[in-house]
Amino acid sequence: MKIPKQYLEVLPRSIIDDLEADPRFKKLTPAKQKLVLDRVLAKYKRMQIHPGECVGIVSAESIGEPGTQMTLNTFHFAGVAEMNVTVGLPRLIEILDGRKDISTPSMEIYLLPPYNKGKDIKRIASEIKEVRMEELIAEISLNVVESSLEVSLDKEALEELSIQPKFVKTVLEKRLHGNFKCELDEKSNIITITLGEKSKDLKALYRLKESIKSVYVRGVKGITQVLPIKKGEEFIIVTAGSNFKAVLKKEYVDPQRTRTNDIFQIEEVLGIEAARAAIVEEAYGVIQEQGLNVDIRHLMLVADTMCVNGVVKGITRYGIIREKTSVLARASFETPLRHIFNAAKIGEEDVLNSVVENVMINQPVPVGTGLPGLVTKVK
Repeated sequence: MKIPKQYLEVLPRSIIDDLEADPRFKKLTPAKQKLVLDRVLAKYKRMQIHPGECVGIVSAESIGEPGTQMTLNTFHFAGVAEMNVTVGLPRLIEILDGRKDISTPSMEIYLLPPYNKGKDIKRIASEIKEVRMEELIAEISLNVVESSLEVSLDKEALEELSIQPKFVKTVLEKRLHGNFKCELDEKSNIITITLGEKSKDLKALYRLKESIKSVYVRGVKGITQVLPIKKGEEFIIVTAGSNFKAVLKKEYVDPQRTRTNDIFQIEEVLGIEAARAAIVEEAYGVIQEQGLNVDIRHLMLVADTMCVNGVVKGITRYGIIREKTSVLARASFETPLRHIFNAAKIGEEDVLNSVVENVMINQPVPVGTGLPGLVTKVK
């Protein structure tokens, strides 16, 4: 059955498309399809908002009230010491504040066949994990007389990560800056680094010793821990740390399903629409994990507000509050004197067309019955 014109005129195109794509709807008789359309239309009309409704305040109350019941904990992955994921109220605050440095960045890396069935899963996980020199070093000895360092490599760590001592020597030669010479004793797995004539002082030796530990060897920068787990019928890799751009470049990674909890990395790689969807999804996930019930449209309004200018901005005085055109609205949030002085210096005007500024000066607010201006002839 073709959907009648009277429904096409009143229902949004997205709802029509969803109905047409649903196989259950297609199997119904025309009479039952009409009954479904009537119910959908009735529900759609019930969900519409009256002009002048205080949607911002309703959303703030609807998120804030359940937020007071949230816990302040982190979720810990068993078996890996450093893998925690912030959940509950701290995570919700991170999302809504638009923080770039989140406390526990993480990723869920989905793999393409045949790797998602477990093939080479350990090798892939060790390839993704960032390896620094401090993980491969058993001991560093200083020889003050010769102005040299002896770096003893940990044989077990090298075998576990499938790294050759020659590769480590090459990495050190590339990454370390300065006048020095590298030599490898393959029998004892010791790399000797000797300073050149110009650099022979004790401070330079100690600086070199400290800088060696942080030298990047291989893997995806920023991913400090990896944990292959089985999710349903396939294997995925959960990480501590996130580098969305670099992970998506790997040929064995499924780019359509791989996800990160870092909203700014999503914005950088996939754009503002994806970042907005991530804000809604992350915030909704946090609320659902706590067993609370908040309508997703409240979160969609918050996400729209954060992304309306094409970049993600938090609900802080440095984020969306700074963007407000009303001086009094900016002053009502934080640091009122600064906003009022700055506005006075440049002769800024406030046209009082929103809620906050009218409340501040005790005028009717432009919502509900205060929205339309009634004009009548008085005899």
